[in-house]
Amino acid sequence: MNTDIVAAIDRHEMVSMMEPLRISEGSRHRAALADLAVELAVHSAGLRRGLPEGVLTALADLVRAMNCYYSNLIEGHDTHPVDIERALKNDYSDDKGKRALQLEAKAHIAVQQWIDEGGLHGRATATVGLCEIHRRFCELLPDDLLWVEEPDTGERLRVVPGRLRNRDVKVGRHIPISPGALPRFLERFEKAYGDLGTSEMILAAASAHHRLLWIHPFLDGNGRVARLMSYAMLLDTLDTGGIWSIARGLAGNSRSYKDHLAACDMPRRNDLDGRGNLTEEALAAFTEFFLKTCLDQVKFMEGLVRPDRLRNRILLWAEEEIRAGSLPAKAGSILEAILYRGELPRGEVAGILGASDRHARRVVASLSEQGVIRSQSTRAPLRLTFPARLASRWVPGLFPEQPD
Repeated sequence: MNTDIVAAIDRHEMVSMMEPLRISEGSRHRAALADLAVELAVHSAGLRRGLPEGVLTALADLVRAMNCYYSNLIEGHDTHPVDIERALKNDYSDDKGKRALQLEAKAHIAVQQWIDEGGLHGRATATVGLCEIHRRFCELLPDDLLWVEEPDTGERLRVVPGRLRNRDVKVGRHIPISPGALPRFLERFEKAYGDLGTSEMILAAASAHHRLLWIHPFLDGNGRVARLMSYAMLLDTLDTGGIWSIARGLAGNSRSYKDHLAACDMPRRNDLDGRGNLTEEALAAFTEFFLKTCLDQVKFMEGLVRPDRLRNRILLWAEEEIRAGSLPAKAGSILEAILYRGELPRGEVAGILGASDRHARRVVASLSEQGVIRSQSTRAPLRLTFPARLASRWVPGLFPEQPD
């Protein structure tokens, strides 16, 4: 294929072309940005501490689908989390295009789950880690989504999972470095972002996000790789538990996000604009936008999952289902116990219900059929799940309701 036989041209660009890689100590924006980083760390830690482990795990599963939805939406691909949830159960649309997008979403979630389980720990900005993100994502895509068209010639090019591009590309008005220069630029990238302290890593997450897109290491898929890299950097640094994601905020401010990225591509404006080749002022503005977007998302989740509010929404749903005959009486008591403790041993269900073991099994079966509890085995404790179809009731605003 053409992508395999074209030699990688190297125009011998110097790695200093992408400086500054981080906001300098002397920047007039540094203090305010550092304050934002501290505020983000405090709120993120507080959010995680406020949730029982079992609830945190269930919420992380739903946020994984949310993150996938919004990241793909930025790329113009709209696959609702309900359809994503169906894909995870191998329930695909008969429409070829929708099925392809479901498979794309499933691939994204598989990669993020791998990240959540520590698969990328310490390697988020390493070349080997970035290539593995790309490989794991692309190798799960249907073939139709592995082709891109060269805009000037109409030539169709196949994206090879995990492989750095070996031809020139143009992204809007930005012309990234030559393909032969990629290894040395990525080596510099890894050194700049690979071993930083907590506060510096939080600040650097925004810079790394833009600089990776500026390098544009892959023929396609760079946006998703950059967002997954940023997610992994913050997961490692802030120990987020995977219960919030910047992707929702970036999608909601897509125009500002793209405008900031384009501004960061610009050369240094004057002697007051840092000492690198690229503008530090724009990089600082993007860092502020990035950190404020993260903070907005954490605060949004804080309000959404406040124990009293979350409990009331879930129990109200349970009461309505009981009145409708979809759940047995007192089923809400089981959900309430799990919410409070994080998980519930099966042997305690009958006591909580004040009923026989047989009735307890019936209640557990009904809740399981509704998809709101699960366990790893018939003997394992019961844990909560957050089905996408109930998100508008349990965690309203997390993503749009599915259109009819």
